[in-house]
Amino acid sequence: MKQMKKVGSCAYLLANPVAVVSTSSVVGPVEGAGRLGEAFDYVSNDDYFGQKTWEQAESAMVSRAVGILYDKSHLTPNDTGAFFGGDLEKQCTGTSFGFRGWNLPFCGLYGACSTFAEGMALGAALIDGGYMTVAGAAASSHFSAAEREYRMPLAYGNQRQLCAQRTVTGCGAVLLSAELPTERYVAVTSFAFGKMVDAGVTDPAEMGAAMAPAAYQTITTYLEDRGKVSTDYHRIYTGDLGEVGYTILRDMTGFGWEYEDCGRLVFTPDQDTHAGGSGCGCSATVFGAYILPDMLKHPGSRVILAGTGALLSATSTLQGESIPGICHLVELECREGVKTC
Repeated sequence: MKQMKKVGSCAYLLANPVAVVSTSSVVGPVEGAGRLGEAFDYVSNDDYFGQKTWEQAESAMVSRAVGILYDKSHLTPNDTGAFFGGDLEKQCTGTSFGFRGWNLPFCGLYGACSTFAEGMALGAALIDGGYMTVAGAAASSHFSAAEREYRMPLAYGNQRQLCAQRTVTGCGAVLLSAELPTERYVAVTSFAFGKMVDAGVTDPAEMGAAMAPAAYQTITTYLEDRGKVSTDYHRIYTGDLGEVGYTILRDMTGFGWEYEDCGRLVFTPDQDTHAGGSGCGCSATVFGAYILPDMLKHPGSRVILAGTGALLSATSTLQGESIPGICHLVELECREGVKTC
């Protein structure tokens, strides 16, 4: 009888830590002018990334992020058992088209802005289960493509609500491996898959309010399963609740200094993005540019990355449907390298 790795109702513990080998972050010019501008691997001075359309630009971001990812590691695409990725476009074409030409086993995901955490969890689980030794995860979004898809084309010049967030133009990616580094590294040690939570929000501009209840459900259940409290962690990050959702979740949980949201970290107040950043590329780029480097400065630090997603479509909101939320999370730990003889 194999030992169960599930603890409580949602937490899954890995029998072996899965190392983060490398990360990459590719963003547009607005993100490059934000708080983390110098920390991103590549900042384009053109929203189109040299392409003819915004959708093609997103695929170009994805391809560039994958290239940087392998350039920063000792691995090659041939070493990779599977790559998990997704975005906000119809049929996830932003990501899938970006993987054309890479000759990689690709598994498309749609978890909206929870996609990056979901991909990391799936990759770590398959590595821990012995099905592969290397897996990758990527997530991307593009402000202009997302506005055209879910709200109003930018050419209309419509006024955005103050509760609205700016979709991050960016792609973040990560390589995970069963082989543990000899130097200090960050590893995935456990994860949780969330349940659908529908708070009845129907306005596609109120993403933070739609996703915060799902974040509350997954994070608090996970902490209870693990017998932990929020202050046991160096940081707890949500993916992209923005200022509105961040405030709601803090009010619901009582979290303090240990809690932060990736959507609050991307832009500066003078950029006037209203409620902050959002999109699949939000937590994906912030992870490589900020979260991972910060963890490596703090040996033994443990972090929860809770990806939050609003599972709506352009059709569902026009039909008056409410917006269900989802939250998946991964727990990471900074460890010292494995000594070799």
